[in-house]
Amino acid sequence: MQPEREGALLAYMESQEPSVKSQWLARGAVAGMRWLGLAVLDQLYPPVCLRCEAPTAHSDGLCAGCFAQLRPISAPLCPRLGIPFEFSLGADAVSAEALADPPPFERARAAVVYNEVARTLISRLKYRDRPELAKFCARLMASAGHELWAGKPAVLVPVPLHRRRQRERRYNQSAEMALHLSRLTGVVADLSLVSRIKPTRQQVGLSSTGRQRNVQGAFAVHPDLPVRLAGRRVVLVDDVYTTGATTKAVTRVLLRAGVEQVDVITFARVVVGEEEPI
Repeated sequence: MQPEREGALLAYMESQEPSVKSQWLARGAVAGMRWLGLAVLDQLYPPVCLRCEAPTAHSDGLCAGCFAQLRPISAPLCPRLGIPFEFSLGADAVSAEALADPPPFERARAAVVYNEVARTLISRLKYRDRPELAKFCARLMASAGHELWAGKPAVLVPVPLHRRRQRERRYNQSAEMALHLSRLTGVVADLSLVSRIKPTRQQVGLSSTGRQRNVQGAFAVHPDLPVRLAGRRVVLVDDVYTTGATTKAVTRVLLRAGVEQVDVITFARVVVGEEEPI
């Protein structure tokens, strides 16, 4: 600290009441203990890349090589489905997919294109008992979906798992993402507004039509939905947008229950020509 700044700080502290001084000291002690604890953890468990486990400077992140392989989705993109365009088609231009099959939700956004790196992260989050990966995903989702929670108040609602599958996995990966997104954005998360009342097959390997049939009648809303939402919009949170069968099914249930608007935010999105669908 520069001498003049240090002197000003000491003079300010001397001028304060004892209670104020004790608050300063307490905050300093807490910050010091937190720094010490993190330093000890870094010595015992050095931070590594979430994908390849190469050493990294900070925890909960990717090494430079793996991060460079992620493909962020940014403008220009379809304003309805969030599909990236190779070049700008104009402010109101929508994708052929959105024209051919207009979605029931208002907007969908995803942080990255579904590729090998995204596949590894999501697979470990869902099937390898790695809930901490949701924190990294949420950081990218917070940036990609910023327009979804701007303006009128919204509520983050994760796509639910059936209770049987959640017991097997121990947690719902979409709910973990929603909780981290809530902390990053300040948008309230409601983890039980929608429930999955029918155990369904995993969507992996199913055709688009098969996915739609698989989730038909699978979801229900909480009976207190109007009170819990209080007129706020819903932003659905999920890990991957493939055909949209699941998010569309949840959206329709919410709209039938009286929700005014539903948007969708996912970590990754399958883009035709980029990667085989999951």
